[in-house]
Amino acid sequence: MNQGLKQQVVSANQLLVSSGLVTLTWGNVSAIDRESGLVAIKPSGVDYNALTPDNLVVVDLDGNVVEGDLRPSSDTKTHLELYRNFTEIGAVVHTHSPCATAFSQAGVALPCLGTTHADHFYGDVPVARPLTVDEVASDYEHATGVSIVELFNDNKLDPLEVPGVLLTHHAPFTWGKNAAKAVDNSIALEMCAKMALMTWQLNPNAGEIPRHILEKHYQRKHGKNAYYGQS
Repeated sequence: MNQGLKQQVVSANQLLVSSGLVTLTWGNVSAIDRESGLVAIKPSGVDYNALTPDNLVVVDLDGNVVEGDLRPSSDTKTHLELYRNFTEIGAVVHTHSPCATAFSQAGVALPCLGTTHADHFYGDVPVARPLTVDEVASDYEHATGVSIVELFNDNKLDPLEVPGVLLTHHAPFTWGKNAAKAVDNSIALEMCAKMALMTWQLNPNAGEIPRHILEKHYQRKHGKNAYYGQS
């Protein structure tokens, strides 16, 4: 696999630490080379500071290890299910960042309360259903990915417009066009979750942003006539 893509995965994993999104080794980043169908992912339990392009694990979309001597992340099957179904994404991030994980553990979707959220997510960040006893026993990580894909398909959500999800009893996943963007979405999700909790402390009755303001903020950054940033 291309060393440049591997370095992006290393840098993105280390950015989880500097961004305050992970404690211990509670998180991972992967990226896919769509041309070859190969995925580079963090090895399981390895300290972020010890990561190098050479000790990443490379797997195919069936989960077969094609490069590396270490075990891939225990979440690999979830990443692969997202790559197989969300064909426009280039990277996946999983963290246990505190505020987004609080929403996940509570089984509560993250509503769009303001423009900061609307700049990154086109509406609420949804929460996936709890897994069944059989799903956990048979193939837990694969079933986790299936529950995410099922949620997006059933609700006709575009994974590029809503680049994140909350897993009931678990924690968030995000994704993006590349590893850096996927981490940006994890940072945005955690901050939006934190701001929502603070908002409800100040006003427990605070409601969702009006649709016309949501549309304005999302479209000016992501729409076909977007004018945020530099061309």
